[in-house]
Amino acid sequence: MKALCSLLLSLAAAPALAGQAVDYEINGQPYQGYHAAARGEPKGSVLIIHDWDGLTDYEMRRVDMLAAAGYDAFAADLYGAGNRPVDTAAKKAETAKLYEDRQAMRERTLAALAQSQRLGDSDTVVMGYCFGGAVVLELARAGSAEHIKGYATFHGGLSTPEGQSYSADMPPLLVAHGGADTSVSMDDVAALSQELEAANATYEIQVYSGAPHAFTVLGSERYDARADQHSWDAFNDLLEETLGSPAP
Repeated sequence: MKALCSLLLSLAAAPALAGQAVDYEINGQPYQGYHAAARGEPKGSVLIIHDWDGLTDYEMRRVDMLAAAGYDAFAADLYGAGNRPVDTAAKKAETAKLYEDRQAMRERTLAALAQSQRLGDSDTVVMGYCFGGAVVLELARAGSAEHIKGYATFHGGLSTPEGQSYSADMPPLLVAHGGADTSVSMDDVAALSQELEAANATYEIQVYSGAPHAFTVLGSERYDARADQHSWDAFNDLLEETLGSPAP
């Protein structure tokens, strides 16, 4: 209960954002991420990939939480500076552009990773929410980025495009999934598990009973405090295993 209250207070009653916007370019086009430096001696870096809303205060709050715990943290921008879709149709359109152009998805993610590593520690865990979770798995399958120590996806898309696969030398992967998710089914979870087993990959899948899709989004109708806390604890374990001490 104490840990849950701490998490809720960190998100709901957080002070003004402690980090800062970071402008960067990809192929001559402007993007704007968000960075917060680790308090004290850095334990490593965390790169956060946003959901289909684009980079918003939600990811920024998570960046601040990680920085307060001693991690250099950076939230990527995969849509472009100022492009933050509001209605559902616009959000679907933005994600479709990248789902249909996987090379662009990887290029933008790797550019954000490079920016993150320029600002902080090179050893990095990459995590993402919803659409961002699918992007994390895309990066994990590509396997070309240096200094990535782990991956985590929260209520993310889990399907594997034709022609792609996982490898045995992939860094550890955490999959946090809601048992009541109607957008990504338990059949999808099982299929991913079979792929990872076939590849002899190192992974952990946690399923939280009754939790719907987007269960970590505080203030939404889908928010599930228990699943949010348990998935954050599991993420802490991954950080401790791969980078050092966990976040509170």
